Parts: sequence; C-alpha cells; structure tokens
Amino acid sequence: MSTKKDIEYTTKSWPELKKLLEERILVIDGAMGTMLQKYKLDEAGYRGDGEFKDWKYSVKGNNDLLNLSHPEIVESIHTEYFQAGADIVETNTFNGTSISQGDYHMEEYVYRMNKTAADIARKVANSIREKEGRPVFVAGAIGPTNKTASISPSVEQPEFRGVTYDQLVQSYGEQTEALIDGDVDMILIETIFDTLNSKAALYAVHEVMEKRGVRIPLMISGTITDSSGRTLTGQTTDAFYTSIRHGELMSVGLNCALGCAQMRPFMERLSDVAEFFVSCYPNAGLPNAMGEYDETPCEMADQLEEFMKCGFVNIVGGCCGTGPAHIKEIASRAKKHKPRAAKPWDNTFMLSGLQQLRATPDINFINIGERCNVAGSLRFKGLIKRGNFDSALKVAVDQVENGAQILDINFDDGLLDGVQCMTKFVNLMGSDPDICKVPFVIDSSKFFICEAGIKCAQGKCIVNSISLKNGEEEFIAYARKVKRYGAAVIVMAFDEKGQAADKQSKVDICKRSYDILTQKVGFPPEDIIFDPNILTIATGLEEHNNYAVDFIEACKEIKKQCPHAKISGGLSNLSFSFRGLETIRQAMHSVFLYYAIQAGMDMGIVNAGALPVYDDIEPRLRELCEDVILNKHDKATENMLAFAEELKSKKGGGGGGDTKKLAWRESSVEERLKHSLVKGIPDYVVDDVEEARVNKAEYPKTLNVIEGPLMAGMQVVGDLFGAGKMFLPQVIKSARVMKKAVAHLIPFMEEEKKAANAGQTEVKEAGKILLATVKGDVHDIGKNIVGVVLGCNNYKIIDLGVMVPVDKILTTAKEENVDIIGLSGLITPSLDEMVYVAKEMKRTGVKLPLLIGGATTSKMHTAVKLFPQYPHGVVHVLDASKSVVTVSRLLQSEESKEDYLEEIAEVYEEMREEYLAQQKERVYVSLADARTKAMGIDWEKSPPVAAPKKMAGQVLDPFPLETIVPKIDWNPFFAVWQLRGKYPNRGYPKLFNDETVGAQAKKLFDEAQAMLQDIIKNKKFVAKGIMKFFPANSVGDDIEVYADEDRKTVAATFHGLRQQVQKENRDEPYLCISDFIAPKGKPDYIGFFAVSVFGAKEMCDKFEADHDDYSSIMAKALADRLAEAFAEILHEDIRKEHWGYLPDEQLSAEAEIKQEYQGIRPAPGYPSQPDHLEKEIMWKLGEIKEKTGISLSEHQAMEPAASTCALVFAHPQSKYFAVGKINKEQVTDYAKRTGGSIEEVERRLSSILGYDP
Repeated sequence: MSTKKDIEYTTKSWPELKKLLEERILVIDGAMGTMLQKYKLDEAGYRGDGEFKDWKYSVKGNNDLLNLSHPEIVESIHTEYFQAGADIVETNTFNGTSISQGDYHMEEYVYRMNKTAADIARKVANSIREKEGRPVFVAGAIGPTNKTASISPSVEQPEFRGVTYDQLVQSYGEQTEALIDGDVDMILIETIFDTLNSKAALYAVHEVMEKRGVRIPLMISGTITDSSGRTLTGQTTDAFYTSIRHGELMSVGLNCALGCAQMRPFMERLSDVAEFFVSCYPNAGLPNAMGEYDETPCEMADQLEEFMKCGFVNIVGGCCGTGPAHIKEIASRAKKHKPRAAKPWDNTFMLSGLQQLRATPDINFINIGERCNVAGSLRFKGLIKRGNFDSALKVAVDQVENGAQILDINFDDGLLDGVQCMTKFVNLMGSDPDICKVPFVIDSSKFFICEAGIKCAQGKCIVNSISLKNGEEEFIAYARKVKRYGAAVIVMAFDEKGQAADKQSKVDICKRSYDILTQKVGFPPEDIIFDPNILTIATGLEEHNNYAVDFIEACKEIKKQCPHAKISGGLSNLSFSFRGLETIRQAMHSVFLYYAIQAGMDMGIVNAGALPVYDDIEPRLRELCEDVILNKHDKATENMLAFAEELKSKKGGGGGGDTKKLAWRESSVEERLKHSLVKGIPDYVVDDVEEARVNKAEYPKTLNVIEGPLMAGMQVVGDLFGAGKMFLPQVIKSARVMKKAVAHLIPFMEEEKKAANAGQTEVKEAGKILLATVKGDVHDIGKNIVGVVLGCNNYKIIDLGVMVPVDKILTTAKEENVDIIGLSGLITPSLDEMVYVAKEMKRTGVKLPLLIGGATTSKMHTAVKLFPQYPHGVVHVLDASKSVVTVSRLLQSEESKEDYLEEIAEVYEEMREEYLAQQKERVYVSLADARTKAMGIDWEKSPPVAAPKKMAGQVLDPFPLETIVPKIDWNPFFAVWQLRGKYPNRGYPKLFNDETVGAQAKKLFDEAQAMLQDIIKNKKFVAKGIMKFFPANSVGDDIEVYADEDRKTVAATFHGLRQQVQKENRDEPYLCISDFIAPKGKPDYIGFFAVSVFGAKEMCDKFEADHDDYSSIMAKALADRLAEAFAEILHEDIRKEHWGYLPDEQLSAEAEIKQEYQGIRPAPGYPSQPDHLEKEIMWKLGEIKEKTGISLSEHQAMEPAASTCALVFAHPQSKYFAVGKINKEQVTDYAKRTGGSIEEVERRLSSILGYDP
C-alpha cells in the first residue's frame, strides 16, 4: 500500500498549476544572471541613483539589490521570458538571504529585496495573464547561500563550519516570510550543492508555513557538480533524493553545473526513483575557456527534447548561459511531448550518507555499528574523555570496514558535554568520506543532544530514540520535530507504566505508538523503527528465561500489526550475564539473530566485526546458545554457566590423525595440479600451488604458476568439456579449484608487482567479457554457469550480478575495456530492458558484440527486436555449451569476428523478414468478435464450485522443507546442468541409465541429496508462503474481486487479455482468464498464492566467497526446485482443504506434473495473462510482502529469486491457454481498462504484440 497521499496546497493557483502539470510539460525561465550581464552594470550601475548611491561598501555583483535599485531591469527580463513561452519565472532572489547579503553588509534589506522581487514578478505575471489569457506562475527562488554546513572552510579544523544549521534556518525563514508576503505561487530551493543547507531550508519553509497556516508548493533542485554523479559535498543522486524526499514536495530536479549531455544519466536515475514531479534546467553546455556558454538554443533544445521523449521530466528550462531564445526553442519542443507519468510512493526503508542505503529484500539484516557509543565501548569513551577525536574517528572507520552499514553515535555520560561532543564528532565524521558514506544513528536519551547531531548530518539519519515514557504530548512533539528534520526514528517499547518485558506488552506499546505516529503525526510508517527491548537472559532468575522468546515472538506480531515498520535492538544486553566471555557472548548474539531475523528483526546495534557465522559456531556451544535463547528446558541456564566455567579454566587441547596417502599424490606437482583441476578436488590445491610457487628455478614469477600448470590443467578441462567427455557439474567443480588456487597466488603477484614497479602480473586472458542480469531481474543461475564455462576457457569474466542498470553496464564496460557484453534475463520485462540496453549502446557509441541469453530470450526475439537496434553484432546464445564457440569466433581475430557477425546478420535478417511476413499474413478477429466467441460456460448447467471452506487463507511461515522434498520434479534440475538423456532414458529417474550422462547425473543427484540434507538439518533455507481467497465475478474481460460476501465493495480488479488470432476451427472459443469466473449474479470466487524459499542468497554468497561456484549453482537450483514443489503442495492443499472443492482427490506425482487436476493456477506474466504488472494487484490485495517478505522488483520479478505465484481458478472447465498475439485495438482497450498509457502497455506486452509499435 502507498502511505503518501496527494499533497493539497492552499495557494489559490494550485488547482490550476496541478492540472497543467498533469497535462503537459511546463517551462521555467532561463538564467537571470546571464541576462543581467548583458546590461554591463558597473559599481554605479548596481547602486542606482536612489538610496544606495552612496553605500559605503562595494555592491557590484549583488544582483538581488537590483530589485530595489533597478526594478525596471528585473521587470523587463521577466517579461522577455514569459513572452518566450515560459510558464514559470523565478524571482530575482538567488542570494536573498541575510547570510549571502552579509558580503555586502546589506542584511537589513533582505526582507525588502525579497518582497519587492516577488511583487515585480507577480506584476509581470498578472499582466501576461491579462494580455495573453494564459496561466503563468511565480516561483520564489531560494539559493544555496555562499556557505556550506557540511564542509569546513579550514583544512586545519575539519570540525569547524562557516555556518550552522540554526543560522541557515533563521536566514531562510526570513527570506521565506518575504516571498510569501509577495504572493509567490511556489517556493523553489535551487542549485543545492550541500544537502544539509537544503534540509535547513526545508525546515525553515515548513516552520513558516505552519506558523502562517498555509501550504505552498515546494520545488527542490539539486546540483550534480561533475560526471562522477555527486553533489559538491559528495552525495550521489539517490542519496540526495533520499535526504530531501520528506519535504512534501511538488517537484524535485537538477540544475546548473552541467549541460544536458552530462546530466542525462543523473536525470534518468532521478526520474526512475522520484515520487514527485521532476524538473530539469541545465546549463547551455559546459563553459568554454573564457567561462562562456556556447550551446545554441537549437543545440540545447535538441538534447533537452531527448529527456522529454524519454519521459524524464515535467518541468524544463535553462540555467547558466541560457536566455529567452533558449526558452522559446525549449517551449516549442515541450508542446510536442507528454509529461512524465506520476510514480506511486515507495514504502521501502531508505537512509543516506554519501550513498543511499535501501532495505531491499536482499539485505536481510542491517548492521548498526555500536563502537562509537560511550555507553557501549570503554575504549571509545576513554578516547573522547581524553579529547583524542582522531583516534575515535578510527573506531568509526574500522566499523565501516568490518561491515557496519549504519553507525550509532552516543555521548550520554555525566562527565561529557553531550551537545558539544555530538556536534564536533558528527562534523568530523562528515569530513571523512570513508565514514560518512554510511548513514548515522544519532543516539541519546536527551532529545536536545539528538537535535545537535541531526543538524550536522546532510544524509537521512535515524534518531534514537523517543518513547511514550513521559506521555503522548512529549512523544508527539518530538516525533513532529524528527519528521521535520527528515529523519527516521527508533521508538522504544516504553510507556507511562515502564519498560515492556513480555510479548504482549511489547506488541501493545508498539502498536499504540504506531497508531499515534501514523494517524496524529503523519509519520511515514517505513521510517518507524521499533526497539521492543532485548533483555538479559540466563541470569539465574526464572522470570528472565523467556525474554529472548518474548522478543522474537513480538517481532512477528509487530510486523503484522504495523505495516512497513522496522524492528531493531541492541544485542549486548542479551548476553550481559557472560560479560568478559566474548566467545559465549558473540555466539549468543549470532544464534539470537538467526531466529530474530526470521521473525522480522531488520537491524541491530552490533559489533559488525566480531559476529561469528551461525554455521561456524562450535556445535556444542551453538546448542547451548539455542537452549537458553529459545528457553528449551529448565537446565539451559545451568548448562551454559557450566560451559562458561569450563571455558575459563580451559588451557588448550588438540588432536589429529594421519591422512591416508593417495597414489596420485606421489606424482609431480604439475600432475597433481592437473589431477585436482580435472577431478575437481580442492583439498590439496593450495599446498600444491605453494610448492610450485616457491620453486623459483621452474617458476621465476608467481604468474608463471598460473600460466603454466594451472592453465594447462584448465586446458584439459576445456578440451574434455568440448568433446563431451566432461559435463557441466564437473566443469564448475574444476572452476572452484582454479579460483581457490588463484586466490592463494594473488597476494604474491601483487608483492612482485610492487617490487618490479611495473612488472606484468596479470594472466594473458583470451578475452574479457562482462556479464549482467538486466535491471529488474533477479535470476542468475544460467548467467553464472556461462561465466564459469567461459572462465574455464581462459576468458576473464566481470560479473556485475543481478538487477544491473544500463549505466553501470556501459560504465564498467568502458572502465574495464571489455571485449564483449553479455546480458541475461528470465522474466519477460527483461526482454524490453535488453532492447533498451542495446539502444543505449548504440546511442553512446559502444561497438562491442552483444550476447543475449536466458530462459525468456529466443533466437527469434533477438532477430526481430534486438538485431535492428544495434549494428555492431547481437548474438543469441542458447546455453553455456554454445558460449565458448560463440565467444571464440568473436575474439579469434577481427576477420573471424566480421565473418561470424555477417553470417549471423544474414540468418537474423531472414528470420526477421519471415516473422514480419507472418505478422502481415496473420489475421485477427476484432475484439468485439473475440468477446462474442468467448468460452461461454453454461453457468446453470455447470455452476461455480462452492465457497472456499477457509476463506481467510493462511500464511505459512515457515513451511517444513522435509514435507516439500518428496514433491520435487527433478527434470528441470538436470536441465539446469545441461544433462539430457537419449530415448528411452529421457527424464528422471531413467536418466541415470543413459550410457553417456547417466553416471554423472547420478553423482550430481547424490550430491544434491547431500546438500538438501544439510539445508534441512541446519535450517539454511526457510520456505514461506501465503494463500488467500476472495469473492469474485467477471465483468467482461476483467475479474472484480470483492472485499466481502455482499459484493458491493470492489477490493481490486484483475485484467484479462483475450485471444485474437483467427482460428482454423470456427467453433473454437477465444479465451480469456475471465471466462472461468462467473458473471455477476452467480457467486464465484478466486484464490491466489505466493511461495518462496529464503536463504539461498546467503548460502551462495558464502560459497562464492570460497570460490565455490559449483555449490552456489547447486544451492540456487535446489531453491528453485523447492519453490516449485512448494507451489504444487499449496495448490493441492487449496484443492483438498482450504478451498476444498476436491477433498477426495487422488493424483500421482506424474499426473500432477502433467497438470491433470481440476482447475488451473496461471501466473501473471505467463501465457494466460502475459502482463507481469498484474502481480502488483496480488501483492497489494494479499499484503504479500508485509506478511511473507516476498517482494517485487521494479519489473515485477519476485524476490527472493526462488519464488512463484499464481491465481487459482477452480471451475472444471478452466484450462491453461496462451493469449498469443494481439492487435492494437486490444492494446488500446487494455490501456484504458488498466489506467495506463498505450506506450506503457506496448512496452509491457511487447512479446505478444502483433504489430511494431
């Protein structure tokens, strides 16, 4: 659900302005300074003949003074811009603060300057309205001032600031008062180079508006200073936006510093993420050697028009170097294009330092570093008390390097000045980019100390904490301030009665706090973080034994009752009984987190560098920890105390045994290395490469070991694989061994490089290949396999992972000087993203071959959709076995590459022509005729099945994995590994009898079983699912879903697409999913479910860190199989129990795989309804993310990747079908029904369009 409502401003012009913004692209004026320079005013010119003629200080360059000394000049410039076609002009008040006017000693004139400037602009706007009869508007401009609150002007004093937050608020407030008195239509805070300045401006503007009881539209415009994509104070575009999005804005955008060409990637990113209208007014290119701007109106408008075509903007204009001619040309282009479509509010939890931190599903826990807290670290406390802030900063750096994603800062000590320490330390941290790249938790029991810290940080922070301890009035007052500062907040589970200890009191206090914050304060629920109190266990007091269980159980309930809220806690309290015994304490923390994270804990204050991995804890200690944390039995505390005593007294120990010698270990080191590589044995490879490395007579350089025996061994692997004598699982094991060997040698090569100062230390690769799963897609098994296979053939692989945006692909390709780019994707929206990447490669001048692969791709799609977009070679690669041949042809020589691409081009051109000819030949029935020939179930003779027996559905968290395993269909598992038997030994388990691949398939299967057992025994995967049922009826091609049985309130609408390609059998119906739901008047129902297997990513990350691609791919493949089997179980349960329309059904596993059951379970994005966007309706209706953690990417890929979902239809005549191709008539109708634009629908349904859009 979206929790942000449309902001309704109180200005009389807002309804008109809002309507125009939704209808067309508006134009804001060009540069005031550029126009004023044309008047060539000298000192006397600036002073004028009036009251400032004899001013005792120089005022030349004070453009704001001209509002008083030469109002006619300012009026003339506004008139020119309006006449050129501007819809909005900015007041001449860029330096209209007392801080900026201090340079001219004119602080006392600030109110007059701003009020008069607004009066001038309003006068011109009213005149234009009257003469031209068109609505025009005035924006009150607020500049950044000439000082920065985030950077010290003194190198010697990094903690010093030339201006404070409070000074900025006072100065901006004074300016805002005057602009509002001058009747501006909106406030524009622009050219932001320091986000902290803009946060102070937002605070001031909101404070003035609250005092006056008005709401004025607010525009924010930041400045990216160079091609690195950062503001002057170091924030990325995402971090800047995160820091200011609390401001209840009308629009956000970028201006100044860059021209259009340089600004494009940052505007595109801002347009992707911003939930407000988006503005852009760049410079007329970059300044030349003389500081002037050379771009002509047409040149600039050409580039800015690209932004309009791409749907990036709602408001456009010009900054430095632009004048009325530029605005006139820009305005003429703006008329041709539609404005950027609005985006819904994103409830993802976001923070920022110099970089953005987004709590996406792949981040299952956020580490809050605890060591910059005087209450939690004696060392840090001592450093601060001694005034050694430099060493204290090192504590912060170490935490970030050790994995802390947020830093907690606390100075609550009776002997410290909390405000002074907090201010100094946060300023020092803000001066160190290695620290301030992460967000901060400003932590104090005294709210005024929290305020001191928040006023020093330009990013979006967390305030820790507020509570109901002193009643609602104080709680609300503090919460309102936190909201205005733009911070998230930690809420302690305290109320007027005291600290919550048991589960119910924790839940009650958090729910009460949540309701007050969201309903009375308007606090964004995603910015609420509850700390339900982690209390000490194993104290010897029985009443303390269940504290950990209470916390864990409370987490589950809080997440259910408080949507979007997060949960945090400080771990050190848990193990306080064992202070001094860090082995036990850290093990307890790790085990506690293992269960608390599964229950919904999102973050915690931990020592990020001292937390052991759950699986690495000594088994006995892990069992003792679980006993006390889960309060398993009465002896748990006693047993842990006994272990603690044992640990204290333990002096050491050891043991071992002889390792049996293997015959092949008697061979030469070269033969041993080859054997390890070919057989995939990792046990001895480090010892063997070290033996080779120290043999300087044979291998003078460490590099020679890689280029010699290691590459010789991998050459054998490649030859055997190419000859079909090794299979993919074996190749991946070989790659694991190779990676382990190289990882050992890299440090020695780097040392040799330093010694030689310029010596070669890199292996001579056959080529360098960039691989990426495209933006919006989280699936990567196939891509990873291709990477391993190519790596085994001496190609260097740069794997960017999943969800990779095009700018990262292109930037990395350039930086790494790659030879080939390879794109992968599984879901259908990935096809469109691949087309977009190809277009961007062409637009930006990339000339590298482009490889396309993934389950959703095809040779035909590549030929028809991608090949025409990119002229430098696009090749579809069916699977990993084909990748080596393709790449070698492309990189063997320039002649070989040209010949190969020419062959491909001929084939693709023929395929494209054939496809287009078929499209022309294909006959479509009209949509009206198709609807007339719908399936037409006789609902009297074949009525809907009965209502679901368990209408509320169920959340399954967790679902036992051991129940799922027997349902696994193993055939797709073997397909992943490209193990295919020949008749009659196709398919599992006959595959094991195949003379070619049978033995390897059996070995792979056995290893999979071993991994499965380990996963189940150690709970490495967690299966979660949800099913729900609703009353429903069909309305044409749509399905209305009702809130309850009275069927009066439509809770959601699922949209169907109908077959349109003319059928040979005239009696055959044209199907749509709505055909299987009864129309109004006949009570019918629809169900849906989503299932997922969590934990694969964490498991795979560990394998990949150990250079074990084989196990990583195995884990992902098993997770996928478990998810699909879970879906079968859930569907069976629906049929037999929860819906219960087939309570006595008895189907074999084979029959289930063949889908011989009554009813269907199609998924959005697949043949029966190819629009993936329909998943969002399911997710909102079922609160799927909130209740299970399964989320959707921006292209509706489910996360975790091992997930599946479906709509459930029960009628016996429902059946699976493919919509097939559709024509524009249906696309137009579908766009109207779904509320989207035709262009959007064409993009989403590109794979089924029967025409070229």
